[in-house]
Amino acid sequence: MIVIDTNVFVGACMGVGASAGVIQRCLSGLVIPAMGSALYLEYEDVMSRATLFEGCRLNADERDELLDIFFAQCQWIKTYYSWRPNLRDEGDNHVMELAVACAASHIVTWNTRDFSAMELRFPMLKIITPPEFLKESIQ
Repeated sequence: MIVIDTNVFVGACMGVGASAGVIQRCLSGLVIPAMGSALYLEYEDVMSRATLFEGCRLNADERDELLDIFFAQCQWIKTYYSWRPNLRDEGDNHVMELAVACAASHIVTWNTRDFSAMELRFPMLKIITPPEFLKESIQ
């Protein structure tokens, strides 16, 4: 199971090859993305920002449909505790908490730097970019 940061999904909508490849692996069932309530709300918020998607290859209806299909592939996880790894961006703590709650193998994000300076360490969890994830998952 993996956790996919919202920036990867946005990248897939915008046509970024590596991001699209990660989402395609989820949609085809090759990997299982985890989803929790806080991450779900973040996805909904980010996807509603019309200005973010100016020049996007997908229109709003197509993005909504892709998001619904993606959500249907997710394994929904309840998080009952707060690890608070004290990341640089407080808004990213819930992503780490979800990863710990579901024993994810990876967090796939374009912002690996935001996850590098946390106080708590989880050695079995890799923080990795989409190209790195694709390279690793193909081998």
